[in-house]
Amino acid sequence: MASEMTLARGASSLTLAGSAASPWRQPWFLGASAVLAVLAYWLLSGSTPAVLVYLWTWAPALLRGLLANIGISILTMALGTAAGLLVGALSLSPMRLLRFATRCYVQLFRNAPVLVLIYFTTYLFPFEVRVLSWTVPFPDWIKVVLGLALPASANVAEIFRGAIQSIPSAQWEAAHSLAFRRSEIFLRIVLPQCVRRMLPPWMNLYAGITMSTALASLVGVHDLVDAAQIASNTVARTDFTILVYFTLLALFFAYCYPIACATRALERHHARH
Repeated sequence: MASEMTLARGASSLTLAGSAASPWRQPWFLGASAVLAVLAYWLLSGSTPAVLVYLWTWAPALLRGLLANIGISILTMALGTAAGLLVGALSLSPMRLLRFATRCYVQLFRNAPVLVLIYFTTYLFPFEVRVLSWTVPFPDWIKVVLGLALPASANVAEIFRGAIQSIPSAQWEAAHSLAFRRSEIFLRIVLPQCVRRMLPPWMNLYAGITMSTALASLVGVHDLVDAAQIASNTVARTDFTILVYFTLLALFFAYCYPIACATRALERHHARH
């Protein structure tokens, strides 16, 4: 009887796994198939709506704008991660003054509006820098990177501090009893565990930073939003304006949603281990 129940459970689990693995039963696959079928019909019948022809014409400009947003987000996270790790390490210092200074830094930039920080760095730094006899321009996209790196570094510092403090103190004590130096304990025992714990919130932060790059157009950066505004003003059709901003939303979603899925997968993986 028990073997029959085990076989039945195995068969049902295989059936569920097979249905889950079948892509044609997934909602996204059905939706994409419907969209492709409609597009194929329009192309074969020669009755493609004019608004889609306009969108196809402006698609390269929109994709170049998206690449600008992605580039800004990558540079922001690289700079924010480097600064955040430093600030997070200083927040664990035995010196009370350093801990107080890093705490003020984290609280200030974690709770400041992103748009205000972008305007702050835009007008704080000059538009050009004089180096000897040369005048070097200071482009707006670098100022946006700096403005977004401030809250990114504050959040990375908190992520790093929380990961370090989540490691049980018994591991430090056990490693000390085995004659490990403090640097060896940190590099060989603590840091690998911290990286695993930091990665999911770090990826969530990156997705949020990527969406915040849409504010770059407000200070003159030619990004996806700016390209959509130029396209909308040039075509000057209400239906195209609606479509181009829906496309903008879809492009951001197509880039950020896989990051969110990977984050959930990592969280499930770490929960099992």
